[in-house]
Amino acid sequence: MNQKYKVNVLFVCMGNICRSPTAQGVFEKQVRDAGLEALIGIDSAGTHAYHVGNGPDRRAQATARHRGIDLSTQRARQVSKADFEAFDYVLAMDGDNYDILANACPVGYEDRLFRFLEFAPELGRDVPDPYYGGPQGFENVFDMVETAGANLLAHIRERHGL
Repeated sequence: MNQKYKVNVLFVCMGNICRSPTAQGVFEKQVRDAGLEALIGIDSAGTHAYHVGNGPDRRAQATARHRGIDLSTQRARQVSKADFEAFDYVLAMDGDNYDILANACPVGYEDRLFRFLEFAPELGRDVPDPYYGGPQGFENVFDMVETAGANLLAHIRERHGL
């Protein structure tokens, strides 16, 4: 991630085509709306390399587009060990991906790893993977990441004085 930012945020799901690109797009809009895009860097990645180089799932793109967010320029990539150093927040969408990230996390960077819904505990622990379901699953994911993203942004603003 570019070191020009004061705070860097990485959203992580399994394939980086549904949940994490949606979270990236939503959070980018929230940060832009707050006028903080010059201070907060945002990216997404997957724990698996299934879809590296591909754009987000068409259903995720359609849901986001319907709500005024364009995901079409994003491309899937796999998370790397270097991401733990580059990002202040590494946010797993669910417990399985959290466990994978925790096992890959270099010593000394554990405090950067979170479940995304730690910032919206009223929604549960996991953002469910909508990949094998219908359109409503993508709508639900969008709603969840909007709520958790708003809370994450409030946390970052307070913690980092933005």
